[in-house]
Amino acid sequence: MRRILFAGCLCLAVLAAPAQVRAQGFAALVSPPRFELASAPGKSLRGAFEISNRSTAAARYHVRTADWSLGQDFSVSFQEDLQPGSCRPWVAIERPEVVVPGAGSVRYRFQVEVPADAPAGECRFAIMIEGAEPSLARGPGLDVPVTGRIGVIVYVTIGAAGPELEVFGPEIATLNGQPVPTLKVHNAGNAHGRMGGFLTGKDAKGVSYDFTPSDFPILPGEVREVFLSPSSTLEDHPTLTFPVTVKGTLEWGQRKTELNQTFE
Repeated sequence: MRRILFAGCLCLAVLAAPAQVRAQGFAALVSPPRFELASAPGKSLRGAFEISNRSTAAARYHVRTADWSLGQDFSVSFQEDLQPGSCRPWVAIERPEVVVPGAGSVRYRFQVEVPADAPAGECRFAIMIEGAEPSLARGPGLDVPVTGRIGVIVYVTIGAAGPELEVFGPEIATLNGQPVPTLKVHNAGNAHGRMGGFLTGKDAKGVSYDFTPSDFPILPGEVREVFLSPSSTLEDHPTLTFPVTVKGTLEWGQRKTELNQTFE
């Protein structure tokens, strides 16, 4: 794990939404938020993202690659040292340092050279954009020097690799302080997957809801919780009365499976 030589670190891993980190002296925005690419063995691919500086002064950023792992709470840990099986030696970045003018943007490029003997699977790495100078995070009676960082997550599917999601459960878990229907999902494939679909259901009071599966990544070999978040025409975050019955179609990639389950 890379050591941070300042009192703190303000860091955001880009798994879903566009990323923006703000501290005094660090106001970076990166778009697109993540890359999900595909390549055949022996081929190269290129990608580019935009680094925007929301401050009025020019900002200097260090750029490097890192390995990463995903915690059970979906928090991301970055490792600067090469991890076993890392594909980072395949990756070339445009330059290790970039200066973005105040209120300006810079397009930044990277390239992945997939070896000819690469097996079917998934190459995963992060591109870290880090402020070259420490910033101040202000609080009541306290100014804390921090290093602002944004981690852009890149997935490259090699060959015919793909997810194989196995759904089992059910259970009830707490999400944002509220109990919600939850499925356990195992990925038996060799690339990450994300669960989606169209679900409806009723709670014990007979109230009808739509349910949206959480779309956090499920990495190969992992078992993850997929939360089924309820909504209705009257409430975006209703409180359910259990037992709750949910049915409909779960989807990932080109695959589908039917769900008809009671959670109690």
